[in-house]
Amino acid sequence: MNKPLTSLDWSLVQAFLAVAETGSLSAAARQIGTSQPTLGRQVRQIERQLGAELFLRQPRGLALTDIGAALVPPATAMRDAVQRIALTAAGRQASLAGTVRITASVSTSALHLPQIIAGIRALEPQIEIELVPSDDTRNLLYREADIAVRMYRPTQLDLITQHIGDMQLGIFAAKTYLATRGTPRTKADLMQHDFVGYDTSPAIIDGFRAAGIDVPRQFFSVRCDDNIAYWELVRAGCGIGFAQASVGRADPLVEHLDLDLPLPVLPVWLTAHEAMRQTPRIRRVWDILAAGLRPLVS
Repeated sequence: MNKPLTSLDWSLVQAFLAVAETGSLSAAARQIGTSQPTLGRQVRQIERQLGAELFLRQPRGLALTDIGAALVPPATAMRDAVQRIALTAAGRQASLAGTVRITASVSTSALHLPQIIAGIRALEPQIEIELVPSDDTRNLLYREADIAVRMYRPTQLDLITQHIGDMQLGIFAAKTYLATRGTPRTKADLMQHDFVGYDTSPAIIDGFRAAGIDVPRQFFSVRCDDNIAYWELVRAGCGIGFAQASVGRADPLVEHLDLDLPLPVLPVWLTAHEAMRQTPRIRRVWDILAAGLRPLVS
């Protein structure tokens, strides 16, 4: 007769979830930062403890058995509970000393945050800063970041947000480009010029459509999704492009094209998990970030 299971090591549940979500030992090992052999042993161990086969071994990876699939929801709930315990404990830390991890888009991280972070270090040298430039959404619940700077309002539960303001966008072209092609004065003139667009993102095409102009992807003779590289293409004279107004107007290599066209704005939000927002060092960094970002918005 099998002995009743009264406890289960969280590391084994974490290993099971990682494999269930990725479908392979190698991908799961990368996700949780362990080795593939260790992860394989953990999967076999949890199967022995539960007395059930959780995965079917296939040539291209691992597939959940019916029992394994049934265990995913309670295992996910266990992971959420563990993370909430960690967040609650971290949120009670009273000292300013420690690390604050900030995530923001690649362009915001490169163009705006370095100066603000320098200010944080000058004001609070006991606070260490980790900056995660990423255009992917980082999950604040799982401590992938303590504070996020978003260009949209997050809707996850258990998050607190602050709307800092809205960044204005503008139309810009390199002075070298305008010297060769001339400066457009009207919307009709504008459509005769080369444009730098996005490669896979529909954002600029959607913006044209919102302005009543329907253009295909091929309308953009140069295309790039990375916003830093995108701006360098505009600065180099590859075509007319779009940028945050504060960035473009401060650049001596480009000229602002004021054509009275309706452009969207980029809302700027600060976001943190509610349990972490009360940690003194995170609250302090939050306040300095908010103060540093306000001059960039309207």
